[in-house]
Amino acid sequence: QVQLVESGGGLAQAGGSLRLSCTASGRTFSSYGMGWFRQAPGKEREFVAAISWSGNSISYADSVKGQFTISRDNAKNTVYLQMNSLKPEDTAVYYCVADRLPAGLGPRTVRENDYWGQGTQVTVSS
Repeated sequence: QVQLVESGGGLAQAGGSLRLSCTASGRTFSSYGMGWFRQAPGKEREFVAAISWSGNSISYADSVKGQFTISRDNAKNTVYLQMNSLKPEDTAVYYCVADRLPAGLGPRTVRENDYWGQGTQVTVSS
């Protein structure tokens, strides 16, 4: 059974930084693409960033390009989201997502049959 556990969320001031981590278990982590999504209050869940199973393909939402960095450490079964220059509009619950099938580019649209973590709250104060 695939499990994804996020950590690293919390309260930050505008202009500050946070690093989210997501540790996966239950299958060979290095074979699967990973991604991050977020959902702000009253809004739809949206794509943030994705990284392919090999790490060679990375994609970002336009809203976070140049601000967030996704990376993975296969030895630790962990994917990271480094968030810099945080803004109040980055406030959301952030979800770690894993491709259901191997050798993929990482989730870039909301697909309920992918694997989702429980989410971690990020709150940015102005």
